Amino acid sequence: MNNNHHQPDTQPVIQIQGIIKTYHLGEIELQVLRGIDLTIQRGEFVSIMGPSGSGKSTLMNILGALDQPTAGTYYLDGTDVSKLGERELARIRNKKIGFVFQNFNLLKRTSALRQVELPLMYAGVRGRAQKARAALEAVGLADRVNHQPSELSGGQQQRVAIARALVNEPSLILADEPTGNLDSRSGKEVMQIFQRLNREQGITTVFVTHDPWIARHTDRVIMLRDGSITADQRIKSPLDAATAERPTEAAELHEVLETAYNGVKTEAVS
Repeated sequence: MNNNHHQPDTQPVIQIQGIIKTYHLGEIELQVLRGIDLTIQRGEFVSIMGPSGSGKSTLMNILGALDQPTAGTYYLDGTDVSKLGERELARIRNKKIGFVFQNFNLLKRTSALRQVELPLMYAGVRGRAQKARAALEAVGLADRVNHQPSELSGGQQQRVAIARALVNEPSLILADEPTGNLDSRSGKEVMQIFQRLNREQGITTVFVTHDPWIARHTDRVIMLRDGSITADQRIKSPLDAATAERPTEAAELHEVLETAYNGVKTEAVS
């Protein structure tokens, strides 16, 4: 599915340096990101975590080319997107980035197949129906292509959203709390799909989450606090979504994260 053969695989998908984001509220200057440096290689599966107000949504918007940094550079697949105008950004978003949101962002009276065809329509791709079917098959929805969102469960709707994110063969999938609106069984199924796509197709995936249990399924966890990266850790043995059962108690969740951080204190997670 990844036909980026002309690019050397040594080139990171994401390379950001000195990213600062400042908002001006009247006289007040609010610095939300304070000089972030971050490199994500092709094929990585990464979680960005942090309490609310840590800057993770702002960082996600910049990674997704939905917003520009105040200062610093952001190379996506070797292109500096921090300097691009609106039209170029829209083109990069469509071609290079697949988005998956907590609330699915599907169109109401539109079949799964049409939803998945949309990015291809914007990109002017031929053979759209065939590609959309293949993407729906990849997320286990081959038998639901003509269903509308109202005829699908939450987990199925999120799988349509994943198929839509995949269909353009993006360099990067950005998922914002992708299991946040799902019951634990559906959440588990969705995590399995993300893990499979990452492992079998090498799709670079970045989760933005506040849930340590979800982060524990990825290979690397980056912690943000007050607009700075406070930790960046590889997870020694990521949980397997097919077999791992979520602990019920907050204390157990805390323990899960403690292990993930090899004894690093995790009071930053709220």
